[in-house]
Amino acid sequence: MSGVIKRARTQYERDGYCFAPTIIPPELIERVIPRMDAVIAGEYETGVPPHSRRWNPGDNEGTLCKIDQPHLSDGTISELIGYSEIGRWAAGITGAKYIQAWAVQLLYKPPGGEQLGNVGWHQDKQYWSYWEGEVFTAWVALSNVTEASGPMRFVQGSHKWGLRDGGDFFGSDHEAQRQAIQIPAGEAWEEIPAILPPGGVSFHHPLTLHGSGPNRSTFPRRSFAIHLRTEKSRPIAENYYVSHLDDQTVCPIIYQEK
Repeated sequence: MSGVIKRARTQYERDGYCFAPTIIPPELIERVIPRMDAVIAGEYETGVPPHSRRWNPGDNEGTLCKIDQPHLSDGTISELIGYSEIGRWAAGITGAKYIQAWAVQLLYKPPGGEQLGNVGWHQDKQYWSYWEGEVFTAWVALSNVTEASGPMRFVQGSHKWGLRDGGDFFGSDHEAQRQAIQIPAGEAWEEIPAILPPGGVSFHHPLTLHGSGPNRSTFPRRSFAIHLRTEKSRPIAENYYVSHLDDQTVCPIIYQEK
């Protein structure tokens, strides 16, 4: 394991998140962006629609666009999701022998600074009751993510607080959410922005509180959230996302120790 991955692993264990350098090549990003736009527009190269859409053509263009399982609809997006360096980093920071992508979200945050582009404070685990064991998220930036563009923000060390009430991915009022989320005694709410270049990747624990504010830049914030699992996980309830684990077109294995 390289020194930079060792340091990322230490940060992940201590803070509940870590950052990788630019690991997605510019050439792949250049090819993925128009395919991302095609899926947003409802054009599906494979003829297979995504699992679900939170935004459709004709909806308010100031709203966050969230599309689940977009890789089913496009081969280039599928290539990005299965990119081996994401798997290598994920294995390095967790010590895993096996990494599988089990869910993917296309996230397009429009420019202009509207609150409708917010992602509310939440923990991924609150939505993942059908999993037991080691599951986590890789967040891949396709655009330059600056402080102005509404970066994802992690609450440092919150993965050690347990599951908290009051979170909601779709909540737009961050201050009201912060008041609703009870902080354990002796802890502090410290937000760290995920400032990333195109091709940069962050990883975060399922109990890490995170959210993002409005995009005040003049360019869209483009990303994919890839939800991952290791060999130390197992589904414990029926759900769409665990019903396709044997199908690598839906849930690709992106790392396996030889």
